Amino acid sequence: MTGADRLLFEKYKDRIISAETAANFIKNNDVVGTSGFTKAGDSKSVLPAFAKRALIEDIAITLITGASLGHTTDADLAANGALFKRMPFQADATLRKHINNNDILYIDQHLSETAELLQNEHLPKMNIAIIEASGVNENGNIIPSTSIGNSATFAALADKIIIEINISFAVDFKGIHDIFLQKGYPNKQIIPITEVDTRIGTDYITIDPEKVIGIVFTETQDSPADISAPDEKTIAIANHLLRFFEKEVASGRLSNSLLPLQAGIGKVANAVLSGFINSEFKNLTMYSEVLQDSTFDLIDSGKMTFASASSITVSKNCYSKIMDNFSFYKDKMILRPQNISNAAEVIRRLGIIAINTAIEFDIYGNVNSTHISGTKMMNGIGGSGDFARNAYLSVFVTQSASKENNAISHVLPMVSHVDQTEHDVDILVTEQGLADLRGLAPVERARIIIQNCVHPEYKEELEDYFNRAKALGGHTPHILSEALSWHTRFTQNKSMKSERQLEKMM
Repeated sequence: MTGADRLLFEKYKDRIISAETAANFIKNNDVVGTSGFTKAGDSKSVLPAFAKRALIEDIAITLITGASLGHTTDADLAANGALFKRMPFQADATLRKHINNNDILYIDQHLSETAELLQNEHLPKMNIAIIEASGVNENGNIIPSTSIGNSATFAALADKIIIEINISFAVDFKGIHDIFLQKGYPNKQIIPITEVDTRIGTDYITIDPEKVIGIVFTETQDSPADISAPDEKTIAIANHLLRFFEKEVASGRLSNSLLPLQAGIGKVANAVLSGFINSEFKNLTMYSEVLQDSTFDLIDSGKMTFASASSITVSKNCYSKIMDNFSFYKDKMILRPQNISNAAEVIRRLGIIAINTAIEFDIYGNVNSTHISGTKMMNGIGGSGDFARNAYLSVFVTQSASKENNAISHVLPMVSHVDQTEHDVDILVTEQGLADLRGLAPVERARIIIQNCVHPEYKEELEDYFNRAKALGGHTPHILSEALSWHTRFTQNKSMKSERQLEKMM
């Protein structure tokens, strides 16, 4: 594993070290920033080596990434006691358990803000940055791999840099990156992106070669995304949205090309995007965080002309397709730093249609994206807030009910935790139907949400709650003694159904 064709900067050649040696540079209580955004482009050797080191040493770090890491890295770090604090996003079951047990501190951030918080020194000084690269150019600068995330900011602000050169990528895997490093206050620049395919930076991360303390070679592919086939519910959600977009076109508010799309990760988002393949829509574009399988399916079908994001997170088969046909896809996509892909300024200028997933929402349109029963962290807010607050249309989707016998309603009197307030939500969709909340007062929102989105087994009780609350008055009527009672029921009975409903089932 020489990688001579990837390392074009002569001064780095005497800094080639093993992953274990690189991991030994990390000190207890260090703040470490690593590349990686939703399993893509993450540290595949140095962080795993540090996790092993933590098995035999009492050592822990604050770890900052772009988003979630791949393979078992987050799990191993958590299980081995190697993490003191983690931010800004995670999606690992083992790490989640340690967070909810308060073994590891977790800061759940809007993904657009981490870089700025570091620049403003609202977060501690970063000691080491670990960045995956597909290569290093002749000036010592980093050619990223399948994600950019916060890598450019980490490399600029960290005291020291370790570069992981991953030779599993082809030598020509480059040219799809667009690195624009935003300045700090009071010198922040306009971000001059006026079209989805606008390029504003370089295709490499500029770094100070003197800060590089190690070059580590790896040959491990990204973790594949877990892609579930669309099911009856996700197909229904997708169809409701497609019919809505068709009506928007018929009204003259949108064209058949819509506006640039953003979609959260997961099977619902993939089902929604895949639904466009057999639709009348054409010349679609994407300005999002992650390019998923459905993105490339749309490109293959000719429905999508260009896609911009911060990472490529796809299934194993799709990954192979992209790498084997890179020359075909190269001029149809671009990867940007996440504070650019998620920048409010750009999202608002381009008029993004944002489609994200909710854990639950309430009858007034408030959305919980992060916490189970209001207390236990699931993954994190990610970029949904960045897009929801600034989108042309802010859409949230979820199933109306889940678990055996529909024990959980995902539409409730009041959400147990608020990530997106009613002020930032335009459209809510379940497999039951779609609620268009634009221009509606709270009591109007409640009626249409209950009518269109609630599972039949919960509709009557929600209507009763709303009518009794409305009789008490108020702009946003609630009965506070009952507002969270459905969550209490689930804690006590493992079902949100009333005692009367449970008795009927027996």
